[in-house]
Amino acid sequence: MPASRRVLISDDLAPPCVEVLASRGIAGDYRPGISAEELAKFLAGAEGLLVRSRTKVTAAVFEGADSLRVVGRAGSGVDNVDVPAATAKGVLVMNVPGGNTRSVAEHAIALLLALLRRIPAAHASTSAGKWEKSKFEGREAAGKTLGIVGPGKIGREVAAIARALGMTPIASHPSAGPEASAKYGLPIVPLAELLARADAVTLHVPSTPRTQGMMNADAFRKMKRGAYLVNCARGDVVDEGALLAALDGGTLAGAAVDVFPVEPPPPASRLLSHPKVIVTPHIAASTVEAQERVALAIAEQVARYLVDGVVANAVNAPAPAGAPRK
Repeated sequence: MPASRRVLISDDLAPPCVEVLASRGIAGDYRPGISAEELAKFLAGAEGLLVRSRTKVTAAVFEGADSLRVVGRAGSGVDNVDVPAATAKGVLVMNVPGGNTRSVAEHAIALLLALLRRIPAAHASTSAGKWEKSKFEGREAAGKTLGIVGPGKIGREVAAIARALGMTPIASHPSAGPEASAKYGLPIVPLAELLARADAVTLHVPSTPRTQGMMNADAFRKMKRGAYLVNCARGDVVDEGALLAALDGGTLAGAAVDVFPVEPPPPASRLLSHPKVIVTPHIAASTVEAQERVALAIAEQVARYLVDGVVANAVNAPAPAGAPRK
């Protein structure tokens, strides 16, 4: 095993991931927060790169990283990694699907409850010394229909929590019909039907050409008047202008947004100050438990690949030539 084997960690991952790498004889070069310019410098000679969502692993990064063999994304999405460029360079890209499922599901439900009970506005009012009890009458979750767009692992976890709250979950899948209801464990209906029936809609789909902008003016017109929208998926799934129009026109009673097309969003964005909107800074997966799980998992996956040639959770399979598959 080469004594110089090294993996660069360029984002704020749980520190124990360095210990996981060290247990396999790999030096974990822990440099969270380094700039894009510094990334190229510290990648020189590194065989692996561990990132979360901050570091942008572009084609230019791969072009200059001649020793790089694997990129590990501590999470499920790989939006910040140029996967085609990695494949062209012979670099394997891995992720950790499901590691933050519970965290995201809980955040989506927490945002929905905050919308229904108007908690942020009530807090702001009360902490300012006011006592506006009659102003903040809320609504209960129980008895409401929750529309889940994307019944994957996170969507199904959201459904389980929603049932415990007395809600009725229904779901829509971009490429599955009602026959998939048994597979997902909840009713699968066309998107138009879901929008018309749901008292609240929560989004849990990846950013793809098919889903980008799917929540547009036409989609909002189909929603039940006075419904709520929660987006913990990806910012570009929602047309921001159409969302604002739906809020201003009363189609939506409120929206909660954890993700934005550009992050951080520009300070002038109306979503940040709209009275019917709750915003959080892309923290749905940011719990102590989830971050430790995904950091340890991705460090172990990368170590096993570099030391033993074992491939797990690859997003650009087939693996580079010569690496055995799991």
